[in-house]
Amino acid sequence: MKQKRVVAIHDISCFGRCSLTVALPIISAAGIEVSVIPTAVLSTHTGGITGFTYRDLTEDILPVVRHWQSLNLTFDAIYTGFLGSFKQLDIIMEVFAALKTPDNLILVDPVMADNGKLYSVFPPDFPKGMKKLCAAADIIVPNMTEATLLVGDAYREGPYDRAYIEDLLGRLVDIGPQRIVLTGVYFDEAELGAAVYERGNITYLMSRKIPGFYHGTGDVFGSALLAGSMEGRTLDSATDAAIELTVESIERTWQAGTDVRFGVNFEAGLVDIAARRRRRKNA
Repeated sequence: MKQKRVVAIHDISCFGRCSLTVALPIISAAGIEVSVIPTAVLSTHTGGITGFTYRDLTEDILPVVRHWQSLNLTFDAIYTGFLGSFKQLDIIMEVFAALKTPDNLILVDPVMADNGKLYSVFPPDFPKGMKKLCAAADIIVPNMTEATLLVGDAYREGPYDRAYIEDLLGRLVDIGPQRIVLTGVYFDEAELGAAVYERGNITYLMSRKIPGFYHGTGDVFGSALLAGSMEGRTLDSATDAAIELTVESIERTWQAGTDVRFGVNFEAGLVDIAARRRRRKNA
């Protein structure tokens, strides 16, 4: 079978497991070729760490894509994460237009906020620009904060009820994407998970809640979700596998007492991704 190929458009944090340093190994472990367009290079990620270096790569994005076009390269999926400016949002819309085919998948993780707050690097109107990008996506993966910003609502603390989650999903569908995985959903303090919307159906997939806040988990989840989708799983199944990898990564990190700013230990789970792929191949 022809090997599938994904382009991941994220920043590179040289230390602190997130963005491309997470997406590359997780998607590759599923047997998928990963090409990258780095949007910026940082010495570390920005969560809880100060004094980091930052090199903007906005001007390099379209030249990379034009070179790829000259080589007639095609991609089975386009996966976007952290984008640092309105200019990058506009450029990625051009990338979508250049690389979109009738069959490939666009997955947008609208990375811009968490815990009820827009990231400090973004202006207040940034969600309006991100909304346009989400409108062009096949799948979006917002957390609860990002979802409320996309629909123009004030953030609301959980626990939530199903009526609220389902109304929020309906408003996200109105933006354009017809498949949505909403993360950070919980109905009590024991479990945390995701609500999956696909073709009018909503599924809730939950797992145990582990104390604390861990950086990079959204990138672990989104990368595993894309990998599962490219393997031919249903969106529910891909989400379930992504939750499993994310929770296990958090649990290993929690048990080891690792500084939460350093990201989570997803690496120990890569062998399981590869093993599942072999089992499916041999089935």
